[in-house]
Amino acid sequence: PAAAAAVIAGLGLELRLFAPSRAPRRGEAIAWSTGWLLVAVAVAAGIALAGGPTGEWTTVYLIERSLSLDNVFLFSLLLAYFLVPPELRGRVILVGIVGALVLRAVAIAGGLALIESVEAVVYVFGVLLVYVAYRAFRGAAEESDPSANPVLRLVRRSVPTTTEYRGRRLFIREGGRLYGTPMLLVVVAIIVADIAFAVDSIPAAFAVTRDPVVIWTANAFALLGLGSLLALVDILVRRFRYLGKTIALILAFVGIKILTADVVHLSDLGSLAVIAALVAGGIVASLVADRLDPPHPAEGATRRPPRCPKKLTPRNAEPRTAARHTPRRSGA
Repeated sequence: PAAAAAVIAGLGLELRLFAPSRAPRRGEAIAWSTGWLLVAVAVAAGIALAGGPTGEWTTVYLIERSLSLDNVFLFSLLLAYFLVPPELRGRVILVGIVGALVLRAVAIAGGLALIESVEAVVYVFGVLLVYVAYRAFRGAAEESDPSANPVLRLVRRSVPTTTEYRGRRLFIREGGRLYGTPMLLVVVAIIVADIAFAVDSIPAAFAVTRDPVVIWTANAFALLGLGSLLALVDILVRRFRYLGKTIALILAFVGIKILTADVVHLSDLGSLAVIAALVAGGIVASLVADRLDPPHPAEGATRRPPRCPKKLTPRNAEPRTAARHTPRRSGA
């Protein structure tokens, strides 16, 4: 409960104080992102002082934080796809993260229950991670269509939607009928996207620990500060040439760790050191490569995390807000 309260407080703090109702500046986004990283360091220090599993928590946090770049980049594509006004983007991210944390808790509990009942399923997770790493090396699909997602289509069929945003509201009632707003659609799209990425990030956490509290709190703190990271993700993706390869190597390492756990015993600190080395090595290699062989601006603009499409393109002629109903405004 204390960890959940701290995360909710952190989300609310960023929503109110980080670039309220305007586009964030690069400097403040860097400051906020650095601040959230220092908060995670402080949490790890507190766990160490309390004699808790510091190595496990920090390793899961680092894995989730590295993989969150995929989430954030896709979030930025979805915000543009649904034409979310700048002043509403913080609210969308907040609601999306809260929903994602609830569903991640369910996924963590379900995954652990599955492992406890059928221990061998953990090897399935290992194979899954190696396969995802292989796909990451190959690259992502050129385009993707959020409107084709079954969950989003179900929501659109179940709840008629307005053509315009109505402030921060997800639902409105007009003419005696309940309508959703485009904000409802983008929140659902963000939650679905996060859960899709959690399919490999949560099994990766199982390679480190089976403690659900450690996994969930590390996930929660890794998701803190996504609003500020959102303002930097384009810069980070285009600056780091080998970002995709780095994420793929992390997934491959964790998958191999699961598959060889009975033969090779690696401590929590050893796992942390390997993942930290992969992240640092990817950053240094990217900076050196760009200095020795500067990319063409067009090449840099097309860079993106390995599991994200280059762009989101609708396959039909419906507006990007997916509106089907335009209720009349009441006389008020």
